[in-house]
Amino acid sequence: MLGINGTEMLILVVVALVVIGPKRLPEYAQKLRDLVRQMRRMAEGAKDSVRRDFGDDFNDVDWQKLDPRQYDPRRIVREALVEEDSAIRESKLRESSAASSDTPAQSLDSASAGSVGDADSTPSEPRTKTLSPIERFQAQSALRDRSATAPFDTEAT
Repeated sequence: MLGINGTEMLILVVVALVVIGPKRLPEYAQKLRDLVRQMRRMAEGAKDSVRRDFGDDFNDVDWQKLDPRQYDPRRIVREALVEEDSAIRESKLRESSAASSDTPAQSLDSASAGSVGDADSTPSEPRTKTLSPIERFQAQSALRDRSATAPFDTEAT
C-alpha cells in the first residue's frame, strides 16, 4: 500500500495521534468515518450508473475472463501452437488421403470398414499422435520455404 510497510505505518499513526491530540481525536475519527462512507456511496453510485448505461449486456460480461491477472502469455502461445499444429495435421491428412485414394487396397479397406458398422456410419479418421515440441518445430520448419533468404535491414546494423 503506497510503498509503506507495517513499521512505517505504525510510526505515522503514532505521530498523527501526537499531533492531533486526545481532545480532537474523536472529531477527526468522525470525519474519517464520514469520508469512508461518502466514498462507498460514490462507488455504489458509479456501479449503478454503469449498470444503467450498459443495460442487460452488463450482466452478461464475464469479468473473470477480462481480468488482466488471468493473462498468461505461455498459455496463449501454447494455444496458438496447438491450432497451428492441428491445421498442419489436417493438411497432411488431406494430402495423404488424396494420394492414397488412388490405390485399390485403400478403397477395399474403406469398403470393408463401412460394411462392418452401421449403413449410415462413415469410416473414422485415423488417429494422430500428439507431437512433442521438438517434432512440432521440425514439422513446421519442413513446411517453410528453404529457398527464401532472411530479410536484411541496412539501417539496423
